[in-house]
Amino acid sequence: MKGGKKLKLFEKNSTKIFALGGLCEIGKNMYCVMHDNEIVIVDAGVTFPEGDLLGVDYIIPDFSFLKKNESKIKALFITHGHEDHIGGIPFLLQSINIPAIYAPNQAVGLIKKKLEEKGIQYKNLFVYTQNQKVKFKNITVEFFRTTHSIPDSHGIYIKTPNGSVVMTGDFKFDLTPIGPMANLQKMAEIGATNPTILLSDSTNALNEGFGASESKVDEALGEIFLKHKGRIIIATFASNIYRLKHIVDTCKKNKRKIAIFGRSMETNIEISIQGGYINHKEIFVSAEEANKLPDQNVCLLCTGTQGEPLAALSRVADGTHKQIKLRDNDLVIFSSSTIPGNALNISRTINKLYMRGVSVYTNTSLSDIHTSGHGSEEELKLMIRLINPKYFMPYHGEYRMLKKHAKIAEDCDIPKNNTFVLKNGDVLIMKDEKVELSDQTIQASDIYVDGNRIGDVRSSIIKERKVMSNDGIIIVITNLDTTNNKLLSKPIISTRGFVLVNENEVLLNELENIAYHAINIKLNKNFNFADIKAEIISELTPYVYEKTGRKPIILPVIMDVKKKVLVQ
Repeated sequence: MKGGKKLKLFEKNSTKIFALGGLCEIGKNMYCVMHDNEIVIVDAGVTFPEGDLLGVDYIIPDFSFLKKNESKIKALFITHGHEDHIGGIPFLLQSINIPAIYAPNQAVGLIKKKLEEKGIQYKNLFVYTQNQKVKFKNITVEFFRTTHSIPDSHGIYIKTPNGSVVMTGDFKFDLTPIGPMANLQKMAEIGATNPTILLSDSTNALNEGFGASESKVDEALGEIFLKHKGRIIIATFASNIYRLKHIVDTCKKNKRKIAIFGRSMETNIEISIQGGYINHKEIFVSAEEANKLPDQNVCLLCTGTQGEPLAALSRVADGTHKQIKLRDNDLVIFSSSTIPGNALNISRTINKLYMRGVSVYTNTSLSDIHTSGHGSEEELKLMIRLINPKYFMPYHGEYRMLKKHAKIAEDCDIPKNNTFVLKNGDVLIMKDEKVELSDQTIQASDIYVDGNRIGDVRSSIIKERKVMSNDGIIIVITNLDTTNNKLLSKPIISTRGFVLVNENEVLLNELENIAYHAINIKLNKNFNFADIKAEIISELTPYVYEKTGRKPIILPVIMDVKKKVLVQ
């Protein structure tokens, strides 16, 4: 890896390549190519928080650099319609004026739905095909069709005065796909031009060989449907449209009706029917209709492949789903793979299903009921050979995946010094067909979305939420007459997530007494509210820990009665 070149972001005649998300992580993909006064963006995704980010709904890229250079943005290009590539668009449009968004047909349908749900009006959303070119003054963008687990996935080919950039998007090489073939010919044609740099999907770089074809999954599911005479409950990713398509086709062949459960599943099915990707609209029935049909004529399609507590399948396993009650002859199929970090949740759900007496199929070597939409090692080699780049940058993956992909590129005759394993915010400089790493970076931190709040959920807030979830909160309410330096009544103690009030009256009374004495100590001197709050916290904290072994957040609330001022 090269480095050390000073970066001048607005230096004329040089091209910059950088990621605001998607490097050393799975999710929130966002990549930029900048030449002079033109910036094109590829993808704008989100990632979903793990359990330690309490209260956070999404994590999105940091748009600060784009906001500062809003006038230079020419367009946003979308490779495909998965959340880690389009989920950030509503937040981006709320922050920045994007002149145009170009996306393939299926992605456009999903984006429109997403913007509609957020109440965002946006007119400059255009459908592209692989035969189109989008030209700006210095930058030209072209497209090539790939194979992924969603229709209309594309790679992006960007030409600049200093060389060309190829971004694969998410891809695999499936020679017997459910949908159309990847355009290998166009990839080879691009490769014949000897592109300057290739940015390639690294998700499955650690997996050896070739991934299984989606048609193998089709065959496996077909055999299960043929043999099983009870209800079949299938959990799969709502965004895996091709999987949904052959589930629908298989149900049609086996005379089963489908009831859908899960909002994301309903949305994706609706958009896929409208776009012509899924046929047999008549096969879908309501939950009430499904419950009236014979078991052998029913398939229940639901979310919950990752053991999400509120997803349909998790509620079915818990016995809390209002519309689905398990029956002895039910068969539950997990047509999915485990996302890292979710194994425990999935195991819990599977155990609960077994305890309710139903059969469960998961993806094993004996039952090929799932295959990834991302290419394994040999497929990554094929992409490198087809594109034939001078330089290489692995993207869309955790660090270990990027490193492995870099080694794969080296095995495919890309010189080690021509490969860049980067972090979000690192900047490549491309000039005269040569690429170097700058020693300067762009701000590219994680931005938390909490309800309607974007970016103001600080680490301190997250820490407090963790404490509250583990140890609870103690609120000390105090009424003061600051004019006469008097405490008008004994402090009132209120708790949440700490102890049960009825069972711990003695402890709470003692806390009130301690707070009372702590306040009076400060009232006898020249006091301020900050001193009183600090005294309450310092006196209560060790006592609470001694008695309970816990460290709850202690929140003093002081009311100046005479002045009618509330101090927290």
